[in-house]
Amino acid sequence: MAATDALEIERKFDVKDSALLPPLQGLPGVHRLDNPVEHRLEAEYFDTKDLRLTSGQITLRRRTGGNDAGWHLKLPSAKDERTEFREPLGEASDGVPESLLRLVQVHTREHAVGPVAKLETRRIERRLLDAQGAVLANVSDDQVKAETLAPKRAVRHWREWEIELVEGSRELLDAGQNWLAAAGVQPSAHHSKLARALGLDPNESRDITLEPKPKGPAGDVMLAYLGEQVRELKAQDPLVRLDTPDAVHKMRVATRRMRSVLATYRKLMGDPDSVNALRDELKWLAGVLGEARDAEVMHARLKDIIGEEPGRLVMGPVIRRIGIELGANYQKAHTKVLKSLDRPRYFRLLDALESLLASPELAPLASKPARKVVPRLVNRDIKRLRTAVREAKRHPAGTGDDPALHEARKDGKRLRYAAETAMPISPKKAGRLAEAAHGVQKILGDHHDSVVTRDLLRRLAARAFKQGENGFSYGRLHALEQVIAVESEARFHRQWKKFPSVSL
Repeated sequence: MAATDALEIERKFDVKDSALLPPLQGLPGVHRLDNPVEHRLEAEYFDTKDLRLTSGQITLRRRTGGNDAGWHLKLPSAKDERTEFREPLGEASDGVPESLLRLVQVHTREHAVGPVAKLETRRIERRLLDAQGAVLANVSDDQVKAETLAPKRAVRHWREWEIELVEGSRELLDAGQNWLAAAGVQPSAHHSKLARALGLDPNESRDITLEPKPKGPAGDVMLAYLGEQVRELKAQDPLVRLDTPDAVHKMRVATRRMRSVLATYRKLMGDPDSVNALRDELKWLAGVLGEARDAEVMHARLKDIIGEEPGRLVMGPVIRRIGIELGANYQKAHTKVLKSLDRPRYFRLLDALESLLASPELAPLASKPARKVVPRLVNRDIKRLRTAVREAKRHPAGTGDDPALHEARKDGKRLRYAAETAMPISPKKAGRLAEAAHGVQKILGDHHDSVVTRDLLRRLAARAFKQGENGFSYGRLHALEQVIAVESEARFHRQWKKFPSVSL
């Protein structure tokens, strides 16, 4: 059974036991407050022994009482926002639902998940209503008793207020915070009740966020970018498992960015062998994700082309056969992705990435000023792309399937990612290079997609012929794709003349 999800937007506030909730009727759009309702809530929270979920601002609990009893998993998505996945309450002895455990496996991996705290909350809840009676937000006054079970037992008591949006806007949330601030009430330092119950330092996090500076170490530039991509990979993992649109693509891009940047900044690493091994594993993961992504791209591509064709030129069950073929390909590839995301090999890759960020083994060059080291490394990728383009120009133009263009596309992508890393060092030049390299990548990406799609059309045409179907439309689509490829090649050569001559 798949977990149901909802977006939660809320803010918590620390208050003294003697505090009185100020009148909230003056908030924008609020016409009146509903009568208060009291709830008695009991919740058991789950995590690994080393609190991998809580330190990642993730909450997993089983709660009774109130209007939403059941299993709740909350994953951070943006400031003040968490995506909440729910499962029915069931029996406590049933344990954590498998559907929820899968969504946090990128964090827990092979570590067991068990109860770490129990909370009892006396909640007084009031609804903020507009003039039509719609619920804009819920305001909760919580008296909390928390008993921690791991890593050590302790009991804590506190009081907090919470404003959670229902149909209201963020302006209402901001106004509510300002209203409370005027009464001396400040936002909670903890992202969740569990974090406060466990006594975690709100300033500590497993994720290491660096802010590279031009005069700072060159290694910080590489590590900051890698850290950003590791966070993106982890954020997309549960979405890939849920088969959310575009999640496979975003996860694949994160793996490719990391692999590319490790190549560009190879000289900053102290152990070349470990870098090569890490790049190999990232290539493996990108390849697994790529099979599903290619099926998505081709299906959308062919659907658009067929949609523009006159009906009289679409002969036979072309749309159905393409849908069945690529739909089956995607399902097979996505199943392979899910199996790969449950493998120890994937978990070891995550371990290696986290270890690199936490305790990087860097070469002496990494400690040199970024403004001196980074431009030299990025400029090497500029030269690499120019060499690839010169090679492509040696081949006859107009064939539409020049493999040298594929190599230029990969080098354009590598330069784009290298330039992105250099944004903190030289924003204008790096931004211009990244944009230009992205243009190269996009045009040649369209060319490559045409090559792959034509190969599929040849296979589909042969299969249709064996089934006694009309193969005309497959041949026509193949020809249209070849025209697209030739046009992409010509467009690339025109665009290349405008490629910036400046280096970083």
